[in-house]
Amino acid sequence: MSESTYPSVNDLTLEEKASLTSGGDAWHLQGVEHKGIPGYMITDGPHGLRKANASSTGETDLNDSVPATCFPPAAGLSSAWNPDLAFQVGEAMGEECIQEKVAVILGPGVNIKRNPLGGRCFEYWSEDPFLAGHEAAGLVKGVQSKGVGTSLKHFAVNNQETDRLRVSANVSPRALREIYFPAFEHIVKDAQPWTIMCSYNKINGVHSAQNHWLLTDVLRNEWGFKGIVMSDWGADHDRVASLNAGLNLEMPPSYTDDQIVYAARDGRIQPEQLDRMAQGMIDLVNKSRAAMSIDGYRFDVDAHDEVARQAAVESIVLLKNDDAVLPVAADAKVAVIGEFARSLRYQGGGSSHITPTKMTGFLDTLKDRGIDAAFAPGFTFADEPQDPALTAEAVETAKGADVVLLFLGLPEAAESEGFDRESLDIPAKQVELLKEVSAANKNVVVVLSNGSVVSVAPWRDHAKGILETWLLGQCGGPAMADVIFGVQSPSGKLSQTIPMNILDDPSMLNWPGEEGHVDYGEGVFVGYRYYDTYGKEVAYPFGYGLSYASFEISDVAVAKTGANTASVTATVTNTSDVDGAEVVQVYVAPGKANVARPKHELKGFVKVFLAAGESKTVTVDLDERAFAYWSEKFNDWHVESGEYTVEVGVSSRDIVATGVVELDGDGKTAALTEWSTFGEWKADPVGSKIVADLVAKADAGELPKLPQNDMMDMFLNSMPINSLTTLLGEPGKQTTAFLLGEYAKATA
Repeated sequence: MSESTYPSVNDLTLEEKASLTSGGDAWHLQGVEHKGIPGYMITDGPHGLRKANASSTGETDLNDSVPATCFPPAAGLSSAWNPDLAFQVGEAMGEECIQEKVAVILGPGVNIKRNPLGGRCFEYWSEDPFLAGHEAAGLVKGVQSKGVGTSLKHFAVNNQETDRLRVSANVSPRALREIYFPAFEHIVKDAQPWTIMCSYNKINGVHSAQNHWLLTDVLRNEWGFKGIVMSDWGADHDRVASLNAGLNLEMPPSYTDDQIVYAARDGRIQPEQLDRMAQGMIDLVNKSRAAMSIDGYRFDVDAHDEVARQAAVESIVLLKNDDAVLPVAADAKVAVIGEFARSLRYQGGGSSHITPTKMTGFLDTLKDRGIDAAFAPGFTFADEPQDPALTAEAVETAKGADVVLLFLGLPEAAESEGFDRESLDIPAKQVELLKEVSAANKNVVVVLSNGSVVSVAPWRDHAKGILETWLLGQCGGPAMADVIFGVQSPSGKLSQTIPMNILDDPSMLNWPGEEGHVDYGEGVFVGYRYYDTYGKEVAYPFGYGLSYASFEISDVAVAKTGANTASVTATVTNTSDVDGAEVVQVYVAPGKANVARPKHELKGFVKVFLAAGESKTVTVDLDERAFAYWSEKFNDWHVESGEYTVEVGVSSRDIVATGVVELDGDGKTAALTEWSTFGEWKADPVGSKIVADLVAKADAGELPKLPQNDMMDMFLNSMPINSLTTLLGEPGKQTTAFLLGEYAKATA
């Protein structure tokens, strides 16, 4: 069938159109086969393909799926700060979808890590929307370059697992626009994902699946989204309301297509709306046809494993390296302690659980490479108290070693889709083991395995080195060994702040909500936007990460390129004899503003790979949005005129150079009314001329005199002009009438 002969919605009956807006089963679209519309498969991601094996009972077993490459979950890959690497991962995922005849892979998930206790943080990219959007866009482009669709999720404001199926996330328009929408918006505009998955939760009292403002006004009309919107599994509670809101596809099917048919017949659904939603499903199928028509395709397992390995290497963040304890010398006597070294945690629990094509743990890697190391498990993953015998064995193993690699972290039972964590801490028995081991050997390197940040401040003084390895996918063992033994230099940077204490996080005042709602009272002050603005001590800041190489950033220049745009250039030099990579981070710090703004915000980054002694010049362009905030007064983005500081650094708290640009502003002004203060009239371009005329007429005796002292001016400037009689008495009516009358003439 050629593209010109593909069926369209005009070829379908009402019943067939309705059928396209619901799945065929839990993992397939509902086709209309006799009209040439196949029911292709869609299935889970987001860090690899989770295609469930067929079950005779029809049930879904999250742990029984077709083997696929398990890439690092977003908790790790986000720390790479490398969209090009994410693109390579996406390409590989797309190829695996072709082999398994999967038309759409469900991911990536770009919800903000509002609170580090979020049970699904391991699937999400960052506390920062700019980083999340610009990295995950690479993954979307990579998958879709192979003719396979992605499903950007979960739209929107799905930031906790507690009561996630029905909780109302009550959040201000400004916080939505500045924190919780931008990653989605950037990916839609930059990569056009074929599908978007709406979230379970309500937003300000309205379920996402039934939210016309969200799915149509914002997503399609404002951002220009061209694809289809599907529900999360079971998130559609009203087929008619959801279709009218802009939901193309209910998943899985509730077998209620008749509801759509009846609603279309009695006018509750307009024919044009049903046609739009059904045609979107046909368009999705048509985009998938070429890739789904490839028979006998087999992806290169080893090549994809190598992509997973490089992704894992770049995901690792070196947090501490006192006395250059890392890298470990090839001839060093090494002790390996901790069950995680043997039973590697490589992914999180829930719907993203993948059956890997290979699995190589750290101990397996050492054996493969001929590295002799003593091992002691140290502890078990169970909640039971520590076994003194395990502690004694670990301490004895540590004695006499040149370096101790102590693998600590969170067991899989501690974090998963479906529930939120209760503590930022790793299990107490692991911390006690660290103290015992470090007393026997001072050269301890802690290797962490976890899907979201854990507290490190209580125990980091007992370790000379700390590697945050997150969850690294199926190549975690080789990647860890590459970094630990210096085959590759660590280049990861934190995509999450590591706080001193979970109670320092501003969202804790409203976490995880009550009585069916959660208030996002911290507004735009999420993550480093809060910690840096209010000077809170943190264990490690956003964007932080050490290297075996050393770098210098020089010749930083900030130049204005337009009324409200700028460009940043900098030279990065590897000043060491070790090859490595540095991430140049660009933050924008607003000057005096009419709203509360964070101290600074990430607005650009470049990862630079440099051989020993090499230099490169990088450029980061800052568009108007880089300087804007969402104004609830204008219901739009707003750039105020004035000075902005552009910061260049290697973390949010390690700024190496700054520059200042003077921006013109966008000239937006709000209409003046009787409720505008006298001070607002004076500050407005039109109002200020009218006030000047008022003063001149008052001085000439044509209008009432205004107060002539500082105290009265203060009261006057803060007063709506409909209240001027309070200060001026009856003549205040004349003053108010003059202002409103002249303004009406000036703006007519």
